[in-house]
Amino acid sequence: MAGQTGADTGLAKPGALCAQQGHRTYARRWVFLLMVSLVSCSNAMLWLSFAPVADIIAEHFVLSMAQINWLSLVYLVVSTLFGVVAIWVLDSVGLRGATILGAWLNFAGSVLRIVPCVVVGTQNPFAFLMGGQSLCALAQSLVIFSPAKVAALWFPQHQRATANMLATISNPLGVLVANVLSPALVKEGEDIPLMLGVYAIPAGVVCLLSTICLRESVPPTPPSAGATSSTSEKFLDGLKLLVQNKAYVILAVCFGGCLGISYSFSTLLQQILCASGYSNGFSGLCGALFIAFGILGALALSPYVDRTKHFTEATKIGLCLVSLACMAFALVSLLQGQMFALATTCSLLGLFGFSVTPVAMELAVECSFPVGEGAAVGLIFVLGQAEGILITLAMIALTVQCLEQSFSTCQQGEDPLDWTVSVLLMAGLCNLFSCILVLFFHTSYRRLQAESGKSSSTQNATAVGGADSRWGGAGRAGVLRPSRDPRGPQSPHPVCCRATPRAQGPAATDAPSRPGGLAGRILASRFIDQAGPHSSFSSPWVIT
Repeated sequence: MAGQTGADTGLAKPGALCAQQGHRTYARRWVFLLMVSLVSCSNAMLWLSFAPVADIIAEHFVLSMAQINWLSLVYLVVSTLFGVVAIWVLDSVGLRGATILGAWLNFAGSVLRIVPCVVVGTQNPFAFLMGGQSLCALAQSLVIFSPAKVAALWFPQHQRATANMLATISNPLGVLVANVLSPALVKEGEDIPLMLGVYAIPAGVVCLLSTICLRESVPPTPPSAGATSSTSEKFLDGLKLLVQNKAYVILAVCFGGCLGISYSFSTLLQQILCASGYSNGFSGLCGALFIAFGILGALALSPYVDRTKHFTEATKIGLCLVSLACMAFALVSLLQGQMFALATTCSLLGLFGFSVTPVAMELAVECSFPVGEGAAVGLIFVLGQAEGILITLAMIALTVQCLEQSFSTCQQGEDPLDWTVSVLLMAGLCNLFSCILVLFFHTSYRRLQAESGKSSSTQNATAVGGADSRWGGAGRAGVLRPSRDPRGPQSPHPVCCRATPRAQGPAATDAPSRPGGLAGRILASRFIDQAGPHSSFSSPWVIT
């Protein structure tokens, strides 16, 4: 619903400011946010549904632990290989098409995983499990990059970080559900068909709801000035700009590395803890605390960042605290009988780690503007998943079999593993990424600066002759182009600055032969500011 202007107190409320600039918000933005969140949550549930009961799954299907680990790692592999394609689909097809396609792939994958349990005499159950996980992984590539784009296209400036947070935490929320639900459902091998069926139900419901409820990718009128410039760069040009942006590269590598560590942690947590004598139920509890405290932290941090715009400070402090918690986990996880300490360290890891994820995504968009949100956020997730694969494989390779650990609770029939070097590697990498980010990452908030320039330009142009309010130019000040004086070049009184409406349709884009886009709007605001709102300022440029 449109923002309402209040009394003229000298300070405009956020909703009033949107209304003054020709921007509008719609209640159905929450429906779109809910659909993206539900698909992401269901997808994350399917991703880690096997990990909390990895030993029982391996024993039931006669698989090795390496095969069980690949049922989770395939998500990272597929997202890495097809991540760039998913970014292109998101920017080209649009949010609606990408979300619905992701929902259908997610549902198809969940059904395929059930085949070995319902078809008697299945020769190779691992092929069906891996095929289902691969389809779900393709769906993840389409939905996990969406939160920042949904926030940019549907939500006003003062709600973007919060909207991004709500959609982003739906993914770890699905991980939380999997960590609690899988150990609760599976006590022995005969319970596995029930577990797979339970996970397929929400995937089917979300698929149906998203197909019915999502009608358009963008609202009729943009919610903010920045939304009019969303995905303003062509796909390949945007990727080139990202690679050439030093601040973005540092953020992508370092925060992507921390994402990779969180993927490895979630995948291997049960195997690390069972080797130290902890039950699957307790491992699931630690995973649930990891996510639950992360969600609580995100709920507290994102509204604060929405108000203060302290994206960089929140990200740096959060990653430093994650490093400390990761070191504590590396030490405590090797000890027996430390349930309270383990639960505390897992809670702190989630509190500091997941809470900063939506803030870091907004920071990526700010430092890479005007590159599209899908590309800016998607590339970080692609790098994070690639780093997650390498970190997970390195941690597995560094384990050593121990023959004398009688306290181990692992049930897969193999000798328990010593994870000492692996967890120390995880803590060391986390500290390395955090230090590099703190020392070398510096950036300006380009999107906020551009929106500030557009806002003042829009208000000035409205005072002169009004601004176009159509989507694609809604809330945008005119761009400048040379105007010929009908009285001839020798006239002592050039034509005054005037506003002309922008054409609709394809012709509405700025022609390359004239100064347009942000540069033109900045020039317009400077000319008008110098002359004053009531002056008879004249210029050979026309606002169009």
